[in-house]
Amino acid sequence: MSRVQIGLQDNDESRYIVAAIEEDNPTAIVHYEPALIRIENEGHLQINRESVSEQMGMDWDVQSIHVNLVTLTGNIDEDDDYFRIEWAN
Repeated sequence: MSRVQIGLQDNDESRYIVAAIEEDNPTAIVHYEPALIRIENEGHLQINRESVSEQMGMDWDVQSIHVNLVTLTGNIDEDDDYFRIEWAN
């Protein structure tokens, strides 16, 4: 397997997303860099609408992740309920 990663702008909304990622992906490693939060994991990362909505205390549209997205490494699979990055061989 290989590592996947996502980089988000360091802002209030992204911090909720990162908290949800950590909750749903316990092996993920979070790096706080100037103006960027980078999260990496072996094989895949999944961001679930329900988890982010719980963190924010309101409904969250998965497509709104693109507003805060800076970079990613891996193949994307997205749906109304999740945004998944995985490494496919």
